Amino acid sequence: MTKSSNVTTLATFDRVESRVRSYSRSFPKMFDRALGARIYDSEGQSYIDFLAGCSSLNYGHNDPDLKAALIDYVTHDGIAHGLDMFTQAKELFLSSFERLILKPRGLDHRVQFTGPTGANAVEASLKLARKVTGRDNVISFTNGFHGVTLGALAATGNGKHRGGAATPLSGVTRAAFDGYYGPDINTADLLDSQLSDPSSGIDAPAAIIVETVQGEGGLNAASPEWLRQIQDIAHRHGALFIIDDIQAGCGRTGGFFSFDGMGLKPDIVTMAKSLSGMGLPLAVTLIKPQYDVWKPAEHNGTFRGNNHAFITAAAALEKFWADGGFADEVAEKAGYLARRLEAIADEYGLRVKGRGMMLGIETGSGEQASAICRRCFDNGLIIETSGSFDEVVKVLAPLTIAKADLAAGLDIMEAAFGSVLGARRAAAE
Repeated sequence: MTKSSNVTTLATFDRVESRVRSYSRSFPKMFDRALGARIYDSEGQSYIDFLAGCSSLNYGHNDPDLKAALIDYVTHDGIAHGLDMFTQAKELFLSSFERLILKPRGLDHRVQFTGPTGANAVEASLKLARKVTGRDNVISFTNGFHGVTLGALAATGNGKHRGGAATPLSGVTRAAFDGYYGPDINTADLLDSQLSDPSSGIDAPAAIIVETVQGEGGLNAASPEWLRQIQDIAHRHGALFIIDDIQAGCGRTGGFFSFDGMGLKPDIVTMAKSLSGMGLPLAVTLIKPQYDVWKPAEHNGTFRGNNHAFITAAAALEKFWADGGFADEVAEKAGYLARRLEAIADEYGLRVKGRGMMLGIETGSGEQASAICRRCFDNGLIIETSGSFDEVVKVLAPLTIAKADLAAGLDIMEAAFGSVLGARRAAAE
């Protein structure tokens, strides 16, 4: 495709697509091919992908083994859409998930297939917690992000997304996340005090929902001690403890779950994004058996049975999670990523945030972070921002990224920081 025809084709989006589109505004190119950690535009230009479908592509683009499993399934006329009927594809996923993920962690959660997005999984979790407890109020946290459908949006802190609802968002009380008031104030103690005081004005909660690392909220990482305290607070006050593992799970922060090794057993876990392994829509709500009180079809969705996603999800589990080798590789890359980001941050008096392969640099302003990301894109790196003011440059590279691609992407990122912040520092001097 020639450059002129590319421009003409892009005009289709301005003419036909809704103004609500967002990522395409940061990356105004026509993309048509991707492999591993690289995505290619229609003119053949290669970009290193540090966005990875906002952590929906933890195993990279078009992993050959996952692709082969899907092609084989489709070639043999495997069932694509099955509602919630029994299929071999679903059984394959469930048995793999039970054997490789749940049992090794001492978990016996039931798997509920919700609609295809993370927001669907969150909606189901909140709805179920209210049904189990007979309560309405849900505790969520500052800077949390749980989706943009109305129930999930009520639990979301982001002002821009909340403003898009154009209607009151109710049923949620906001608490301060770990470190929100600085390192000297334990916000879990504050929440416990409020819930213990019958005159605090906070209704007894049905659930407390939390991300261990706040992906959209600015890569704020909660400590294991704080999370264990929040779990204890939930149970002492008769609430269910929900971990939203949609962005931080599937290996992004180390273990398969972001809470692996922390001594936590949440009552409900929500998962989506990289669960399918290939970016195919798949979301689940994991429920402790005693809380699986749904009546048949009481919560449903037409596309809760994505058999193509079951096939690739099972293949991903067998390939990456049958032993500890993949987690070790991710840990090694995470260490390298942290060292590189710390060096950049130290150069400009900034700080690194996050955990595992979910790290970024807080730049001080959204304007600076956006300028850095634009410079990265100009030089062949796709990367985005997060945080209350979009002030964090966030790295979400595929976990399978080749070390050479990871290093090359970080070189581009380092140069962009130097170009934007170095120039401003020189001007200030």
